[in-house]
Amino acid sequence: MIKTHHAGQRISYDGALCTVRFVGEVSGTTGTWLGVEWDDSARGKHDGCHKGIRYFTCKSKFPTAASFVRPSRPADPPRHFLAAVNHKYASEYTLPDGRRAAEEIVFFGKRAEEVGFEKIRRKQANIGELIVVILEDLQVSSARADDESEGIIAKTCPKITQLDLSRNLFERLDPVFEICRELPNLQHLTLNGNRFQNVLDDQANDAVNSVKELSLEETLLSWEEVCHIATKSPSLAALDAGSNQFQSLPALDYGNLSSTLTSINLEINEFTTFVDISTLATLRSLRNIHLKGNNISSIAPEGIEGPIFSDTVQYLDVSYNNIQSWEFVNQLPKHFPGLVGLRIGHNPFYDAADADAKASSSEESHMFTVARLGSLKSLNFSQITPADRSNAEMFYLSRIAKQLAAAPEDAEEEVLANHPRYADLCKIYGEPNIVRRLEVNPAFLEARLVTVGFHLQGGEEKVKKIPKSYDIYAVKGIAGKLFGLSPLKLGLIWETGEWDPVAGFDDQEGDSSDEEDAEEERERKGIDTHAAEEDTAGKPGRWVKREVELKDGPRQLGYCVDGLDVKIRVEAR
Repeated sequence: MIKTHHAGQRISYDGALCTVRFVGEVSGTTGTWLGVEWDDSARGKHDGCHKGIRYFTCKSKFPTAASFVRPSRPADPPRHFLAAVNHKYASEYTLPDGRRAAEEIVFFGKRAEEVGFEKIRRKQANIGELIVVILEDLQVSSARADDESEGIIAKTCPKITQLDLSRNLFERLDPVFEICRELPNLQHLTLNGNRFQNVLDDQANDAVNSVKELSLEETLLSWEEVCHIATKSPSLAALDAGSNQFQSLPALDYGNLSSTLTSINLEINEFTTFVDISTLATLRSLRNIHLKGNNISSIAPEGIEGPIFSDTVQYLDVSYNNIQSWEFVNQLPKHFPGLVGLRIGHNPFYDAADADAKASSSEESHMFTVARLGSLKSLNFSQITPADRSNAEMFYLSRIAKQLAAAPEDAEEEVLANHPRYADLCKIYGEPNIVRRLEVNPAFLEARLVTVGFHLQGGEEKVKKIPKSYDIYAVKGIAGKLFGLSPLKLGLIWETGEWDPVAGFDDQEGDSSDEEDAEEERERKGIDTHAAEEDTAGKPGRWVKREVELKDGPRQLGYCVDGLDVKIRVEAR
């Protein structure tokens, strides 16, 4: 049992890690308390402020990261490095129920058996031959026991090239550097989920000279502290600093990182524009930037010029962000001149219907993105073949032509401002024939009515003139009255009369996430449901009739369909 406590101390209670932030009395109680910040921020009860009194401040921004515990509460005993190695890879002692301790692992405080561990243990029984060592959640707090001399780690397991010390009890970096200093072949170092104190005071010297890949996820360090650690590795190529609550990256002297770093992972932080990471534009060798799960909505705030990154940057991941419009995609070539690979799915503009082009599926969004970015070779893990590009660009060009035909001639420049590649595509495929409908005076009733031909599948058509301003709820009500159906139990499908190329992009995106696989399967089934099966001669597997479901909502009919004469199929649900 721990007898003395101090701020910054790391403690494990039944496998749940925390950091001591406060030692003292709490108003309204007797005796001494420990104010702790849990690594699992959902485990606590407050944020260090209790009954209106602030006792300490947490690094985490979550409101339930902290709680008070008594100093007498039993804690898990800390281990030194070799004790943890032996515990995981060579332990032979048995638990009360007869299992070996080496067969028992803990995930977030829950115990589970490690399937096949015995086979792995036999292969790695000789600790001196270990190459990959994973010691996460093993309460490691020091490099050596008090009676062990320097050099014992190098003598015991000299061949380690990959070391994972995530979620342990280190209070400072010094013991980590002591371990690394004795591992001359170390190339991959993972320190996720640790809570290091006074990082800028630690001196690595030559401890991590050989490290090529460094991971500091969920450490809640500042960007300056992350870079302080990273610059200690003169040949570092990959840096992972995701889930650290970064809102922006201050400009720093990156030293050797300017010429060695090729990949940086800043996923699940709090960036809103590329201006927040503009300091990365000084990294001359950077090739891959991972920004999944931030809150990015635009290249730069209004009135501010966005950064231009090195032309060495070839891959960008901005999936699961808050990108709202195609203007973001249009600007990418300017700010990432070397971009050839992009992941951009799961953004509002990409998943929802496009207001301009009436896009209703990720296939269309995929084609629009390919067509807007002429240098792109890979999108959402799917390679772009020459045929894919031709189909996408011709489809996109036809949509631009349709927008031009629907707009007055004096608005052509405004329309084309949203499509920077129009001139290039016209050079490749020829300029489309723009046939504009004769102008209709918007003051006339004709300009405000849409002639809608409603019909059930294979049934009689019933025509109704409906004001453009009616929302979809009102249109459903009209359809329900025409066919004697409850509006709540029917669906409306706009039959556009157009043919679309379908390349099955979603099925080829290759994302390994079960959730995304399930979503892609649902989207694929949706395409099959609405794809017309008849009249497909001459279009084997490449084209389907374009249909758009008019989803419930307050959106006006005039914004959901094109033209003044449309066909809508009514489906009982």
